[in-house]
Amino acid sequence: MSFKHLTAATALLSVLLVSAPLQAKSLVPLAVVAGQTATAAPVLLDDAAIARVSAPLLGQLPVFNPVAGLAQAVVPDAGAMIVEKASVAADTSEQSAAAAKVSANITDLRKSLLVVAMGLRDTRYVRGGRDPSTGFDCSGFVRYVFAHAVGMQLPRNSASQFLAGLKVKRADMQPGDLVFFRTHGKRAISHVGIYISNGRFIHSPATGKSVEISSLKEGYWAKRFAGAKRPEAMAQVADKG
Repeated sequence: MSFKHLTAATALLSVLLVSAPLQAKSLVPLAVVAGQTATAAPVLLDDAAIARVSAPLLGQLPVFNPVAGLAQAVVPDAGAMIVEKASVAADTSEQSAAAAKVSANITDLRKSLLVVAMGLRDTRYVRGGRDPSTGFDCSGFVRYVFAHAVGMQLPRNSASQFLAGLKVKRADMQPGDLVFFRTHGKRAISHVGIYISNGRFIHSPATGKSVEISSLKEGYWAKRFAGAKRPEAMAQVADKG
């Protein structure tokens, strides 16, 4: 079929597809359909005749397939995906390394605290004592351990140490946290010790005694337990990493 024939047939097909539903009879110049000069009288073609003329033309029209274009539009670039995954993995690895470093630092601090504290066991209690050569009271013992184990300066008495610390839930207590007690009434904080683990803590308890390990489950300490605090200096180490 010539280009002119195809053009005329395509125009006819477009009219047929977008127009209102076909009537029982359609008026189409047969000469135009056949590719002849439009001088002949109009000839009436019924629907069956139009279908016979259109069928071969439809077979020659290009088929529109949107699937291929859509597939190209939505499939991501494989190389970009690999680069993105590698970047995410690298970030995760760096974060894990930083977290491990912080954890190691905190663990080392806690170990140092307990080593120094344990080394002072049996040092006698002295009211106002701040040094192992003369003896300790409770806050003097805690202050000495933090200063000599990790270089942290804590307030001078148990009430001030309580106010300076960050609150820790009992279930979240870790070695090196401070445990506080109200031994002289229900309001004032009057005693402090250093938590070890499994409910145990080390402290300088009272006149006539020496630095020892006690348990939070013991009746006397259980009734007077006021809570646990984590020295701010310890928390700052965690934040700085």
